[in-house]
Amino acid sequence: MKVYIETFGCTFNQADSQIMAGILSTENINVVSNVEDAQVIIINTCYVKHPTEHKVINRIKKIQKDFPEKKLIVGGCMVEIEPDKLSRIAPEAGWIGPHQIQKIPQLVKSVLDGKNDHLTGISSGCKAGLPKIRSNPMIHIIQICEGCMGKCTYCCTRFARGGLQSYPSKLIVEEARQAIQEGCVEIQLTAQDTAAYGKDTGEKLSDLINEITALDGNFRLRIGMMHPKSMMDDVEGLIDSFKSNKVYKFIHIPIQSGSNQVLEDMNRCHTVNEYKDIINKFRREIPEITLATDIIVAYPTEDEEAFQHTCDFLKEIKPNFVHLSKYKHRYLAESSNLDEIEFKELKKRSKMIEKIKTEITNQDNLKYIGTIQEVLIVEKGKKGGFIGRTNSYMPVVVKNAKIGEFIHLEISDSTSTYLKASNNG
Repeated sequence: MKVYIETFGCTFNQADSQIMAGILSTENINVVSNVEDAQVIIINTCYVKHPTEHKVINRIKKIQKDFPEKKLIVGGCMVEIEPDKLSRIAPEAGWIGPHQIQKIPQLVKSVLDGKNDHLTGISSGCKAGLPKIRSNPMIHIIQICEGCMGKCTYCCTRFARGGLQSYPSKLIVEEARQAIQEGCVEIQLTAQDTAAYGKDTGEKLSDLINEITALDGNFRLRIGMMHPKSMMDDVEGLIDSFKSNKVYKFIHIPIQSGSNQVLEDMNRCHTVNEYKDIINKFRREIPEITLATDIIVAYPTEDEEAFQHTCDFLKEIKPNFVHLSKYKHRYLAESSNLDEIEFKELKKRSKMIEKIKTEITNQDNLKYIGTIQEVLIVEKGKKGGFIGRTNSYMPVVVKNAKIGEFIHLEISDSTSTYLKASNNG
């Protein structure tokens, strides 16, 4: 049996696909890299944003049109969030929800037998320690918990992932140890909210980081997205854990809006000043820290004044990376009951944020030119050369390098999205 897996969405979803691939392999089911070679095609969907939903739906339709003789399985968040729509566009497909991925071998066998079983629903199964086939042999992704404690009004993902379920730290640390022994140089901790880790079990993210960085080996640890509300009771502990030379000096903390009123409407459970306080503490203790944040433009209650607050916030905080989303109603999300802002206005605001973002990152990246940076080479570039990450997780493109090695590079140029290195000094 030959199976092809195609993945949309976040690092967590990528890890789900890697687990499915690992479990299939243990059952002597071959995971192939070419869709033409497969008997069964698995599409692991993402449903977090409207444009991604369209990409997913179009891909499902195209797969069925181009490969009518092949069996299709649809997995990921779409399965749990909008099953009625999925039934209409792929009536003969098998389904597997995010919490059911350990059952993928039996589903593959059943679809080959002509059945279209639907394995869905929330479960309490633990994903830490499960077999994986890594998409990049140098990078190992570990899911530390699934679900979240939030009730953000714009979010539909929580209906697919459920409430918070943290995995035992012992299993997570053991998985990290094994990955490092197998030659991985980057460990990525991922979750819907990594800072929520342990709030249901009495453990803490900062302690987990310390346990992993105590492991032998030369590697870097990347911490995934943290919700500001979840960080508030352990900011100092997190800062101390980030001081390890094995942790990338990089934090991804979404703000979503620079307006307190909009944050309240979104049910984010934090204020702008509470967010700033977290960032300022990190920057004071770790000056080289880089910050990624998320902005939602044109949330239904965002008026001109609220939008201006977001612009002012970005100009003041100057994040190194800004992930911008144009607001669009999501199925089941509470905010879908509100009136959307006119598309023309949404587009205008989006362009303004893009301009601010580019100005900030262009200016910020100039400071790296002429500096020598320690860079971990993690992958080949799609357009040639190699891509590495500085200790602050800034992407660096270099012509010649070896994947998996730490090298010192002189930064010769920069763009708004990455740095360029001229030599392997």
